[in-house]
Amino acid sequence: MSAAACSVCAGRWPSTADLIADCGVATASLHTDQFFRGWTVLVLKRHATELYELPADERAALMEQVARVAKAVAAATGATKMNYALLGNQLPHIHWHLIPRRAEDPAPTESPWSIAHAPRAPSAAERTTRIAAIRRQLGA
Repeated sequence: MSAAACSVCAGRWPSTADLIADCGVATASLHTDQFFRGWTVLVLKRHATELYELPADERAALMEQVARVAKAVAAATGATKMNYALLGNQLPHIHWHLIPRRAEDPAPTESPWSIAHAPRAPSAAERTTRIAAIRRQLGA
């Protein structure tokens, strides 16, 4: 997929209303599906589909931000474990899913994608509260 056809590069995803923080090489945004409370995506600012396409310094900076944002999400949500996913099958633009997991999850030992659920959109107040909690942990 070319950058011109990419929904990230075209500004169609993620929504600016879900923006948590600018993280240098990437941006962190609350995922629209909050079945896992605090589910966040970290999206590379430029178009690339594979980690090996990034120069070593950019890849290292991205991985540092993955760890930094995951730590903030975990602290903000009380997660007992974080799941990390970089897939790209449906949206071929580098973006990490940072998914907080808790003991009370319906299937805490299963992959997030194996748990059938209807997407849960947060209310405007919930979105604002979750974004603010993660920003506080980031020191943003």
